[in-house]
Amino acid sequence: MKILFMGTPDFAKESLENLYDAGYEVCGVVTTPDRPAGRGMKMVASPVKEYAISKNLKVFQPEKITNNTEFKSEIKKLNPDLVCVVSYGVILPKSFLKIPKYGCINVHPSMLPKYRGSAPIQWAILNGDKTTGVTIMYLNEQMDAGDIILQEEVEIEEDETTGELWNRLSGIGAKLLLKAVKQIEIGTVSRTKQPQEFTLAPMLSKEMSKIDWNVKTAYEIKNLVRGLNPIMGTYSFLNGKKIKLWRVNVLNESEIKEKYNLSDLQKEYGTVLLSNEKIGLFIKAKEGIISVLEIQGENAKRMNINDFLRGNKISVGDRFE
Repeated sequence: MKILFMGTPDFAKESLENLYDAGYEVCGVVTTPDRPAGRGMKMVASPVKEYAISKNLKVFQPEKITNNTEFKSEIKKLNPDLVCVVSYGVILPKSFLKIPKYGCINVHPSMLPKYRGSAPIQWAILNGDKTTGVTIMYLNEQMDAGDIILQEEVEIEEDETTGELWNRLSGIGAKLLLKAVKQIEIGTVSRTKQPQEFTLAPMLSKEMSKIDWNVKTAYEIKNLVRGLNPIMGTYSFLNGKKIKLWRVNVLNESEIKEKYNLSDLQKEYGTVLLSNEKIGLFIKAKEGIISVLEIQGENAKRMNINDFLRGNKISVGDRFE
C-alpha cells in the first residue's frame, strides 16, 4: 500500500518513522516550507523534512494546497492508496481528500470530539484535565470532525507539562496510526461518527502567558505554567523586571505556616512570603501558595530556584505583578 505522509513537527516525525520502519511504501512526504528561526533567522527545515531527506523520500513543500493545481497534479501522479496526516496544520480541500483510494486519515492528540483544533494538548493541561488521549480519524472538510477509527485514553500526570505530554502522545499516536493503517490494508477498519456536541482547543495567544495573581487560583496558575511549558512560558513582573516561571507547585497554607513559622499570610496575591536559597521561593496566591521550582530572570537562563536565589535577591514582601 502506497502512503503519502503529511506533517511538520517532531510529533509527526515519529509517525512517519513508524510507517517507514514497518515497510510501507511512502511515496511522498508533504511538509511546510522552510522557515527562518533562531537568532540568526536562518532557514530551518521541519523535523519531518529532515527525516524524509535522510531516507531519500520525495518531499513536497507547497505554500498552500487549496487552488494549487500543480501540486494536486503531482500528488495524483504518485497515486497514493492512503494519505496519513499528522500535525500538518491545514484543512485539506474536498478535491484533495478524494485523491487517495482509501481516503485521508489523521492523528489527533485528544479524545475527540473533545478539543478539536490546533492546541488540544495545551488546553488539556491548561484546564487541569486528568485524562486525554489520541484519536485516529478520517478527514473530512470540517476541522477534526471526521469519523473515528481508533482511540486510546491516557492519564495526565499531576506535574506533567505540555512538552512532556506532547512527547508521550507522539509515541502513542505513532503506534495507533500504524494499527489503523494495518486495519485499512486488510479491510477490517471500522468507523464511528462523532457526536454533535464538541469542544474547541483554539490557538494560544501571547497574552495568556502573563499571570494574573488577583484572578487565578494557585492551581490555575500551576496549570498555566504547565500548559505553556515549553511553548512560551508564563511570566510576571518583579521590581520592574520580567520573570518567567517554568515549574511550580501548590502548597497548603496551614502546613506552610506551621512548618516555616510564618506569622502572617494575609498578604496581597503575588506577595513573596518566603525567599531562601535552601528552602525556596513561596508566593501568596488565591486558595494556596505557589512554590517556585524553576525560574528565569530577565535576559538570563532557566535555573532551579535554589541556584537562582544564590545569585539573585528576592525579599520577603516583594510583590509579583
